[in-house]
Amino acid sequence: MSIQADPAEFAGKRVVVSGGTKGLGRATVERFLAGGARVITAARGNPEPVAGAEFVRADLTTAEGSEMLAAAALANMGGVDIIAHVIGGSSSPGGGFAALTDDHWLAELNLNLLATVRLDRFLVPYMIEQGVGAVVHVTSIQSILPLPESTTGYAAAKAALRTYSKSISKELGPKGVRVNAVSPGWIMTESAADFLERLQAATGGTIEEARQAVLDGLGGIPIGRGAEPYEVADLIAYLASDRAAAIHGAEFIIDGGTVRTV
Repeated sequence: MSIQADPAEFAGKRVVVSGGTKGLGRATVERFLAGGARVITAARGNPEPVAGAEFVRADLTTAEGSEMLAAAALANMGGVDIIAHVIGGSSSPGGGFAALTDDHWLAELNLNLLATVRLDRFLVPYMIEQGVGAVVHVTSIQSILPLPESTTGYAAAKAALRTYSKSISKELGPKGVRVNAVSPGWIMTESAADFLERLQAATGGTIEEARQAVLDGLGGIPIGRGAEPYEVADLIAYLASDRAAAIHGAEFIIDGGTVRTV
């Protein structure tokens, strides 16, 4: 299943999606393409290409990789109108805070915070110059509901990203650039499966026990399931669209009701 998109919604728009070759990133690329946008994305290695999107092989956890994607976007598309920062994830082991080394912490920060900060620094000035643009940062409900067994570093990095997003929204709004954040809960992606395998390895239980431990730690999901990638991608696209022209400096939670506080 997928969202029915207006094929002219993003006609003429130039879109950069960070980490857009699998999971939520791939769904986001496909959503913008379905709306008529021109899209460029990047990833490490040799992922399965997304038909219709331009691709740069670059490691966005490094300054050099971010610069490569930004340079390709500007050279190939002549500028950028929308940036969707979907890149993120965690490769840290379970086992609580003591299991996290400096290398784990640096990896979490480079992937979940600094990759976004760097790409904004390279591309947002061009949005300011043209007087219009939209930026969407993908954070996580882990920033307010961290799982101490397994997501301390990831959650802390995403919390920093939330603060960063809010801060630059105040700076960029008067210059014509809208900034918003999307905060997903559990998304049914390959990365979620990898995460459960790492948690299983740390605890010695089964995959189902690892899954239940995550759900228990989150307090359950009232609608009974995680979000599909295309559902989150559609929210990202909405916030980047002209339909959301008055929405700025906001964070939208899409978690099936997991966060129970106001």
